[in-house]
This record gives sequence, structure tokens and C-alpha cells, in this order.
Amino acid sequence: MRKVLILFLLSILFFYSCGKQHENFYTIGIFQVNDAPHLDEVRKGFIRALENSGLRDGENIRLIIRNGKGNIPEVQRIAQEFVTEEVNMIVALSTPCLQAALIATHEVPIVFSSVADPYIAGAGKSASDHLSTVTGVCSRSPIKESLEFIKKILPGAKRLGTLWTPSEINSQFYFELARDEARSLNLEIVDVPIANKSQVLHSAQVLINKKIDAIYQISDNTINASFQALGNVAEENAMPLFGGFLLSTQLGACAALGWDFFEMGQKTGEIALRVKNGESPAEIPIQYMSKVRLHLNLQAAETQGIKFCGQILDKADEILNGEENSQNRSDKNHSNI
Repeated sequence: MRKVLILFLLSILFFYSCGKQHENFYTIGIFQVNDAPHLDEVRKGFIRALENSGLRDGENIRLIIRNGKGNIPEVQRIAQEFVTEEVNMIVALSTPCLQAALIATHEVPIVFSSVADPYIAGAGKSASDHLSTVTGVCSRSPIKESLEFIKKILPGAKRLGTLWTPSEINSQFYFELARDEARSLNLEIVDVPIANKSQVLHSAQVLINKKIDAIYQISDNTINASFQALGNVAEENAMPLFGGFLLSTQLGACAALGWDFFEMGQKTGEIALRVKNGESPAEIPIQYMSKVRLHLNLQAAETQGIKFCGQILDKADEILNGEENSQNRSDKNHSNI
């Protein structure tokens, strides 16, 4: 009986000590606004950067991963939850998450990623002049390069359609940027605003009926999460569809110029490691992506009436050929496309 009691007490002591050890781990709260594929890639890249440095969740670090599921009040609640749980760092993946984190705390270090314009979100004035507790990676899309690419593929195009989400300041930023850049190329941006992802399908059909020559879908969290619906509409109507993020070619776009979001996540992770190791976010400039990549989907292109010349094919970093495989050439640098 005494042996059983001793074993019982030892087991309690063991689990208690494990729990205390877990509590002492450096804790990072990671959250994203929804299930958009580009945000999933950033999160995976971030965790890979930690693992590459020897940090693994539950072994020597604690990661609290949350998803707002597209609900802004829930995003705000998560940010406050991180503060209440006294995490050591908050990693905000998307503009709404950065905004929520900035409201929730002025003390906990915040590292952001996949934020189109951190300055309009309240993170600071410039890459070097920002809040002392905030730094991260800006994801401003290469919109000018994308429009020039479309003009090269469709030289006769005049009207390009896009959906956008007015409730997302990043979406408004991209819409206005696309409209301004389009004017310089004698292109007109025809838009249909949406309120939530359930409106993507119907709004895409409305957009098709506005006598557009192609769709250039700017990147935002709401639409990216439902991009497949847009891809289906483009396929049904043989409408050329160009995406604003690389993964869109897996969801129906014939082509996309943009950043590798997994790589962006790794870059963000490297910044987080610097903060964890004692460097102040105030001393770390906000960083930008530089390598523009080109992805193509040949099956979607054929359906949409697009044929890429050999020069374009040679420049592509990845080519989906419609036979469930791809050619990956991501070692190339095509920042001059």
C-alpha cells in the first residue's frame, strides 16, 4: 500500500514539474484572420524557420496558434487572449490581425507578416520609423509588374475586372493602387465590392457581365479564401483570370506574379528569432520581399483562351500543366519581369 502511495505521489510530482516546465517556455501567440491559403503558407514558413533554429513546439518553445475564421470580433478577442495569457511575442499574420494586436497591447513585441501596408494599419511611418514594439515583413504586391504582364499577354485589353473587400484596409489599398497603375497603361479597372466570402461567386458572375476583357484579382484575405469560386466562374465563361498571389494558379488562375509566402514566413520567423534572442523590434527595420515569381497554369490558360509564348514559359518559376504535376523552377530570380 505504501509503495502504491509513493508511486502515486511521484507521478503527480512528475506531471506537475512537466507542467511548470511548459509554463516556463518562451511563448509565441500566432494568429491569422482566416483560412486563406497564402496565410497558411506564411504560418508554415514561420514555424519552419523556428524548427531550423532548433525550436520545436512543446519541446523548448510554446506556440499558441489561433484562427479568426474571418470574424473580426474573434480576431480582436484572440489578440486580447494572447495579452491575458502573457505571451512573450505576438505574431500577426494579416492586416486585421496586426490592427487587433496594436489595439490589444503597447508592450508585448509584435512581429507581423502578410501585411500590404503596415503604416496605414498603424505600425509606424516608415521601415525605420515605426513603433518600438513592432516590426515584420511587408507583403505589398507587385501590382505594376502584374498589370504590365497582363498587357503583354493581352495587348488589346482595355477593361480589367476585380473584386475587393471595402472592410479590409489592405484591400482598399490594393484596389486604389491597381486603379492608379492601370491608368498609366491605358487600362480601366472595373470593380465589384463584396462584404464577405459568401458573395464571391455571385459577384464574380456580376463582374463577368460588365464587358471586361480579363479579371485581374487583387489579393485580399476574404477573396483569397474563396478564390476557387472565382476560378470556377472564369472557367465557365472562358474569361482570362490573373491572380494576385502565386497560389491562385492552383485555384483557377492562368497566371500570377507575386511572392513566395512560405519564404515570407521564413523571413518573418528569422525576425522573430532576433526578437526572442533579445534584440529590440525598434532596432529591426520593417522588411520587404524582393524576388517576384511567376506561376502559370497551362490547363486554365487553354480553357480561358490564353496561350503563353516560349519566352514567358522560360521565365516561369512554376508551371502547372493540367496533368497533376508541375515544373518548379523557383531557383530563378525574375524580379525584372
